[in-house]
Amino acid sequence: MPKHHIDEEREERIAMEVLVDTYTDEEAVAGWSCYLGDKLSFPFQARCIKESQRSPLKLGETVQVLEMINDDECLTDMAVEVAWAGRTCGVPLSHLQGIDVDAHTAEAIADWHYWLATGNQL
Repeated sequence: MPKHHIDEEREERIAMEVLVDTYTDEEAVAGWSCYLGDKLSFPFQARCIKESQRSPLKLGETVQVLEMINDDECLTDMAVEVAWAGRTCGVPLSHLQGIDVDAHTAEAIADWHYWLATGNQL
């Protein structure tokens, strides 16, 4: 696996704003959930950048992201509720890229993608 570029500023933000005082997986989930819930400006448009069995979205498909999902299914990935095909469903945030989002939303999504890309997991 290729080594991921270390972004010191992003590392510091994640350590001090997201994972500060977290010692268990459950606390890390709560930290990410709070951080993303505070930083993401809902609703926003996003594009699917990864397909999986956990999501009905196809690569390149666009959706409106409505809110965070806070339940037991978020123990492996942060999930969001999206409007799709006339209904709503949950999708992993790691499968989405914001479209024309504000700076805070773009940064928070990028922080989550970065954290996962550096080999971290919940």
